[in-house]
Amino acid sequence: MFYWFMKHLVVGPLLVLIFRPWVSGLRHVPAPGGAILASNHLSFSDSVFLPVVVPRPVAFLAKQEYFTGTGPKGWATALFFRLINQIPMDRSGGAASALSLTAGAEVLREGKLLGIYPEGTRSPDGRMYRGKVGVATLALQAGVPVVPVAMIGTDKVQPIGRIIPHVRRVGIIIGPALDFSRYHGQHEDRAVLRTVTDEIMQTLARLSGQEYVPDVYAATVKAQSAQKRSGHAGEDPAPRD
Repeated sequence: MFYWFMKHLVVGPLLVLIFRPWVSGLRHVPAPGGAILASNHLSFSDSVFLPVVVPRPVAFLAKQEYFTGTGPKGWATALFFRLINQIPMDRSGGAASALSLTAGAEVLREGKLLGIYPEGTRSPDGRMYRGKVGVATLALQAGVPVVPVAMIGTDKVQPIGRIIPHVRRVGIIIGPALDFSRYHGQHEDRAVLRTVTDEIMQTLARLSGQEYVPDVYAATVKAQSAQKRSGHAGEDPAPRD
């Protein structure tokens, strides 16, 4: 009810009125059944604009830090994110990330839409970086299509670090669903997962027009930049998928 109320009566109408988002390819979002909406990630507001334009409810995998704050502010933040269908995602890799994907898989098995950012974090400079294989794992485990989504201009509306957004138009390009049923039963094959993930990222790069950096994770670039700013530059290992 809270999600419906915010989308249809409060946030949704305001965003449409102020930012006038344009959408291309909305027909590619399946009317019934589970599907993954795999999107590039330029801004915090990506998770706001996409659900507004998609007719069906969208649950998102969101970084775990949104749900672990303490005190009244932390509790209120966690409650808000849960009410708007955000699911905590541990991005540390390995078993912790695998466990976090379980909740996303359950959403898909229930025939719902799941939003995910394969890069794992927002792009630090507008380029598209190497995707993590969680999106492929979910698609193959649940046997659902992956619908590629390109957010356009959201980094100009709300750059990293900015709370109050700039008022300008944003766009959403939705491409035809990607079918990976040919890899049925191979969700534990790392080579297959990498192949599927790379195909998704290449499709997203074509839709968004972003420069694609296939061999580096966005999180690695962010860590290296932080080290340079602090005066302790050094080689940072790429995070695990």
